[in-house]
Amino acid sequence: MVKVAYVQMEPKILELDKNLSKAEKLVKEAAKREAKLIVLPELFDTGYNFESRDEVFEIAQRIPEGETTTFLMDLAGDLEVYIVAGTAEKYNDRLYNSAVLVGPTGYLGKYRKIHLFYREKVFFDPGDLGFNVFDLGFIRVGIMICFDWFFPESARTLALKGADIIAHPANLVMPYAPRAMPIRALENRVYIITADRVGEERGLRFIGKSLIASPKAEVLAMGSETEEEVGVAEVDISLVRNKRINDLNDIFKDRRPEYYFR
Repeated sequence: MVKVAYVQMEPKILELDKNLSKAEKLVKEAAKREAKLIVLPELFDTGYNFESRDEVFEIAQRIPEGETTTFLMDLAGDLEVYIVAGTAEKYNDRLYNSAVLVGPTGYLGKYRKIHLFYREKVFFDPGDLGFNVFDLGFIRVGIMICFDWFFPESARTLALKGADIIAHPANLVMPYAPRAMPIRALENRVYIITADRVGEERGLRFIGKSLIASPKAEVLAMGSETEEEVGVAEVDISLVRNKRINDLNDIFKDRRPEYYFR
């Protein structure tokens, strides 16, 4: 059994220092409640509703050398926790809506959002690293970002690659994900941690309702629609490593991929 957490917060657009400071307080609260894996929202450090690609380029950071990843590494090291956090990544002349994974030993990896939503296509380049799973020793963590959830292949790919938990930084504006994520968890027999943001930004309102979903489609923790808060739940990794639902059915061994995509 291990405790995991989401951080639900309200980033301020283009205010890096304030966002990092706020995240630090909330991550420390989660660590105080004994969470070992803590997930922060999509673009927690920059805000979301940009006006131009130039605006993003000014605040985006390199990974892992940039201020945001360095901050997260220091925080994870001090608290002896693992953190997944969404951030704007600058890579040469490209910009990615990315997420980083850090832990007590430092930087562990990153993911670049594959399915860009609406005006994100104006500001970001589509992700090019694929879906990967990171083995932390005690759990295996896969990462997807916000709109990736809308494509069942995202969670399924991570589950097939061995993820126990899918960390899901998000900035949700449509109402569907809080209802859908327990089903994504059920159909893949994984835990999913959706860390959403709250508040309104340049006329765009975010829905909150961060959640932790179980392989049995249970909602183990859920946030409000408006408040900054931390949600913590205890997860049983042995449950996700058994893909059997009865004596005769195994959700992965029963797949018939030769009949899919025809």
